Amino acid sequence: METQNHTRVSEFLLLGFSDDPDLQPLLFGLFLSTYLVTVLGNLLIILAVSSDPHLHSPMYFFLSNLSLADISISTTTIPKMLVNFQMHSKSIPYAGCIAQVNFFVLFACLESLLLTAMAYDRLVAICHPLYYLVIMNPRLCGLLVLASLSISVLNSLLHYLVMTQLTFCVDVGLPHYFCEFSQLFNLSCSDISISRILIHFISIIFGGVPLSGVLYSYSRIISCILRLSSLGGRYKAFSTCGSHLSVVCLFYGTGIGVYISSALSSSPRKSAVASMMYSVVTPMLNPFIYSLRNKDIKIALWRISHRIA
Repeated sequence: METQNHTRVSEFLLLGFSDDPDLQPLLFGLFLSTYLVTVLGNLLIILAVSSDPHLHSPMYFFLSNLSLADISISTTTIPKMLVNFQMHSKSIPYAGCIAQVNFFVLFACLESLLLTAMAYDRLVAICHPLYYLVIMNPRLCGLLVLASLSISVLNSLLHYLVMTQLTFCVDVGLPHYFCEFSQLFNLSCSDISISRILIHFISIIFGGVPLSGVLYSYSRIISCILRLSSLGGRYKAFSTCGSHLSVVCLFYGTGIGVYISSALSSSPRKSAVASMMYSVVTPMLNPFIYSLRNKDIKIALWRISHRIA
């Protein structure tokens, strides 16, 4: 490749879902509505947990942090896309693209680790109910959230270090609505063989270990539930982790689906649609899953609405 093609780019072009100008207003309205629902729904969860003394427990402490992570994921990707719709521009500065990659990796990893911490919380609640408040004390809960944030920052930093080693060709267009790491990685003009091995290793550590923790926790939970003699007791025990299990399946299911579609699909636009499931749809649905399936959250939200009225 010639030298001029290795010039550092000043910006990337986010090509999005469609080049049809007639679809831009429709897409703008769709994503604006999705973003507002995501922010409002997760803010209501945070407000309900913080304002209701009955929800001052480890499970809801983790849930409020999960809602904050959901807001952060959506805020990392959607607002820039909305601005581009309004400005009829597809560009994003190089520094802005790198920042978007790092923040998205940070908050996605944070959500994964919080889901793991919540799985451990459910394990203790179901398998060791008499020692629940002793084990899941405020100090341990705070340490778990702090450790999750620290590990997420480390993961983001490692991705940043890999990104700084990549060289991109001029006039780089991303067939995506945000700067996703895998798309940028594939568009690099430099030798990425070593970086690819490093990224696979990072993905296994920071993605596989939390998933293994969730699977281990639920294997123990199922084992404890099956040992209960009462059918009603089994149902009550399983219902306490039903919302969390739904969110876990949604988050990891869509994430694994994106990974598989990226590997098998030859259409980058299809990969962008798949990415939308875990970066846009999942943060929007999480508040509905917890509010519709959780009696305590519904009561707290009713109290807030009654207080406002």
